Amino acid sequence: MFRRVIGAPQHYDWGDPTFIPQLFQFPAGAQPWAEMWFGTHPAAPSRLDSEDGPLLSDDIGDMTMLVKVLACAAPLSLQTHPTRQQAERGFARENATGIALNDSKRIYKDASDKPELLIALTEFEALCGFDTIDSSIARLQQFGWHDEADVLDQNGIDGYLLWAFDQRTAPSMTSVPDWMTRLSDAYPTDRALRVAPLLHHVVLQPGQAISLPAGNLHAYLHGAGLEVMASSDNVVRAGFTSKHVDVAELLRVVDTSPLAHPVSSPGDNGHWMEYISPSAAFSVASTSWENLHTVEASTSHRFFFGPVGDDATPDMTWLPAGESHNFKTMPGTHNIAWMFTQN
Repeated sequence: MFRRVIGAPQHYDWGDPTFIPQLFQFPAGAQPWAEMWFGTHPAAPSRLDSEDGPLLSDDIGDMTMLVKVLACAAPLSLQTHPTRQQAERGFARENATGIALNDSKRIYKDASDKPELLIALTEFEALCGFDTIDSSIARLQQFGWHDEADVLDQNGIDGYLLWAFDQRTAPSMTSVPDWMTRLSDAYPTDRALRVAPLLHHVVLQPGQAISLPAGNLHAYLHGAGLEVMASSDNVVRAGFTSKHVDVAELLRVVDTSPLAHPVSSPGDNGHWMEYISPSAAFSVASTSWENLHTVEASTSHRFFFGPVGDDATPDMTWLPAGESHNFKTMPGTHNIAWMFTQN
């Protein structure tokens, strides 16, 4: 049966106070609205039909996919996520040492990897994946960071990271771009400031995406988007946060190979525009709301989100595997619908 999914809000301090309430027509209040979770993750499980309805997990079991609407007014932490093998080892190791799952220093909350896809709903600013060494050296020299440029030139990215996280003084912010100034203003003594310029600084336009497979070092800086991921809470943080930072673990799991194409747009597959997923565990596609008519049955569970656009109030809905659905749409609105498939 086609049913409405009620998301679970998260009010982290970096959240935007207005975007999520306005999108879903909620009263905003004074608190920040950082994320709305849609899935069965035990930290914030969704319900069906209404806020006091049955848990989604009662009908579907435990989902392996988690969808979030995210809105950040301030930077999120510089972070990466493990591969499945790294997660299994880390989860077992922390269990063996007796660290409670709710301990603030716990990194591995489960034995799953956490590939992510972030699709911009507004202009979205982020750091994502390492640039080439030559490009990073040129950028550091533009900043006037000649010692940093020499260290990177002589030691490569891995050696530079070891050096950067061992520094005790802050670099000069005299000649840096605005996004670096904002990071420095928020975290003036953070050692990750020397790492940020090695990453691609991207500004996504609505509909564009960044794909975050295991090991991709990234930080969201500003904007709102849809985040689709494996249903995991394994985060290895390196800086720009008051939460637990574990540089040693980050250096074990981070992928320092250059990322050639940090920004992607969906490819046209007839009726649907399909995104390149960082994982075979889920797939994402979009279409115009007015073109969303009959959705044929599939062997997979699917979420649908829409309409998204001017004067539209979207819903997240669930279509179980084996069922089709006829959508009621309004021609001429040009709003967007999204389909998230748990493979």
